[in-house]
Amino acid sequence: MNNCSTIMTIVQDNRVETAVKVQDVLTKYGCHIRVRLGLHDAAVNSCTNSGIILLQLCGDDVPVKQMEQELQQISNVKVKYMSLD
Repeated sequence: MNNCSTIMTIVQDNRVETAVKVQDVLTKYGCHIRVRLGLHDAAVNSCTNSGIILLQLCGDDVPVKQMEQELQQISNVKVKYMSLD
């Protein structure tokens, strides 16, 4: 896996509602995910219901478009990606 130049950002506006569905998609494409970083505002007694996931995707034939389409089928989820080639 030499080609690791794709970065994807996933924004979840309602993590409680979308987390399991997003996780299912990420698991499906897990072999292409080299780095995953999840960000949300957290405190001892509460955390926000929105969050961002950053992914570094690797592989010669990363199915980025398919992954994007499946994630965008989930309500309250937005996806953007870029290739650093």
